[in-house]
Amino acid sequence: MRNGFLGYNATFMLDVVVCALVLVVPVLASSIYLVKVRRDFVTHRRLQLLLAGVLLVTVVAFEIDMQVIHGGWQNVVMHARPNISTEELAFAHTLLRIHLIFATSTPVLWSVTIRQALSRFGNPPEPSTHSSSHFWLGWMSATDLVLTSLTGLLFYYFVFVQQVLRIGV
Repeated sequence: MRNGFLGYNATFMLDVVVCALVLVVPVLASSIYLVKVRRDFVTHRRLQLLLAGVLLVTVVAFEIDMQVIHGGWQNVVMHARPNISTEELAFAHTLLRIHLIFATSTPVLWSVTIRQALSRFGNPPEPSTHSSSHFWLGWMSATDLVLTSLTGLLFYYFVFVQQVLRIGV
């Protein structure tokens, strides 16, 4: 499927990723609430593993769609906005680069956090000597993931939404 479902001239997978980026923050916040307030370590672990798995599958499908099917992000942008100016395309590229800083560091940081948690917490998980280290790794991962979401949504808004709002279509 080449057309998105959110009403903008984006690809189906771009719209799927945008939905994932919107949903990831409340799910992440819920997971943090469960562990910090309710001390529900088992559900926290399950939610983190589910979130990581869903995002991994989504990102892999997105990259296949973006690179293989559509031939790269610039082709998608040029299809969506054939009259985009050189300056706007350069700005979109800058936004994408900023997004990619977070989008590439997040899975690395998150996988380290998850791998260490799985190996250093028991089953069922409970506080241990690894807790303080996990606290900092978890917050860095969560912050990185939120910044990935925000910058991805900013790119989508600039390239696909803003143009529609500007011309009133």
